[in-house]
Amino acid sequence: MVSRSQSRPHRARVAMTDPLARLVALRRIEVLSQAGVLLLALIWLRIPLEVLPMAGVIALLAAVNLFTQWRLEHGKAVSENEIFTHLVFDTGVLAVLLYYAGGSTNPFVSLFLLPPTLAASMLPTRHAWAMAGLTLCAYTFLVFWKLPLPSPQGDLAQLDTLLARATGQGDHSAHGQGFALHVLGMWLNFVISVGVVAFFLGRMAATLRNRERQLAAAREAALRNERILALGMLAASAAHRLGTPLATMAVVLRELEVSLGNDASIKSDLLLLRDQVDRCKQTLSQLLATAGKPRDESLRATPLDAFLRLLVDDWQLIRPQVPLALRFAGAQPPPAIAAESTLQQAILNLLDNAADAHAGQQDALRVVARWDRQCCQIEIVDHGPGLSEDNADRLGQAFFTTKTPSAEQPGGLGIGLFLANATIERFGGKVELFNRDDGSRGACTRITLPLSQLGAACDARTHCYDA
Repeated sequence: MVSRSQSRPHRARVAMTDPLARLVALRRIEVLSQAGVLLLALIWLRIPLEVLPMAGVIALLAAVNLFTQWRLEHGKAVSENEIFTHLVFDTGVLAVLLYYAGGSTNPFVSLFLLPPTLAASMLPTRHAWAMAGLTLCAYTFLVFWKLPLPSPQGDLAQLDTLLARATGQGDHSAHGQGFALHVLGMWLNFVISVGVVAFFLGRMAATLRNRERQLAAAREAALRNERILALGMLAASAAHRLGTPLATMAVVLRELEVSLGNDASIKSDLLLLRDQVDRCKQTLSQLLATAGKPRDESLRATPLDAFLRLLVDDWQLIRPQVPLALRFAGAQPPPAIAAESTLQQAILNLLDNAADAHAGQQDALRVVARWDRQCCQIEIVDHGPGLSEDNADRLGQAFFTTKTPSAEQPGGLGIGLFLANATIERFGGKVELFNRDDGSRGACTRITLPLSQLGAACDARTHCYDA
């Protein structure tokens, strides 16, 4: 058994994969920007720089970034110390480039702010302070030790004078030659910094919003699972307690059949009651037997149409007074599925709900099944009153029901649709309830299920039906 404290480092290493991926994307921008500025200084401004060491450092940074990308694609675990090492390497590359280009007098020296910012946003506090101290040391070093930044050569040397006039700094001799170009470099540095910050912080904000949505979904799923667990415990207790009353009812019905067997009208009613009691006992036995079996032992591959036909036939034995029409619309032969008993019960619950809404109608309750090689859809269409706007928003919540008790039928408990929806979502499907869009009276219950979750073959070239 792995303790909680032992499993934490592994989760921390895996969690660092996304920050390293963002650092790789940011480093691509860094390599392109550094190469572009170097070419601009050499070709356009004709500043005599130390090309070989600067180009070599940029090439080394690009090679390290390619290796890091390869490492991420192979799913290697990433630690916090490794992220910090990458930021230290980036700081060293920037320090070397600035050493050959004027040191602290270079307008791009403010890029030293990026590594501490990234460390503060991705790593623990100790790493952020360590990175702040390291960049401060690098900046201080460049104040005293650096190669002076040469002035532009050739005709473009006049650009400094033009920029000085354009920016209103006609007299900048006290600052030395190239001061206006320094101002231009500061502007360019600001443009690059703003782009990098907007890109990185935008991605970070999107990641945080996505994580908040995932946490909200996880909290909702945990709450729903707690309710399902409570209902499951109540159902197990009810199944245990119902055995004795059902056995007593079966004995009493047999005695009534013996004593009142000559009355034909009463005998038919007694036979119906006995059949219903036997089905209740059979359902409880199947429930207890299935609950103790592993999933693989309780499944058997069955053609989809045969599974639905058998399911509907069993349901009609319980609800014989409801007319039902079953239709299939899919390519032959139908795919084979291995459906759990929980899925069967979920579909039966939805059939019961539709039949209750359909009660008293002459038209048949329609069940239409469609499938391709990837998904199947089951639509249950009734001719009831349909869904009101107030009820449509609350359908599927636990203990909410639209069924009102009457002399003909008892009221609902508000858990059938809730459990059916939770079960079908567990198989990767969904349940949708909406009023019929053909202008007719009634509602449609649509069940969408991916066949890959039911043990069926899935063809990637086909598509799932649009809900």
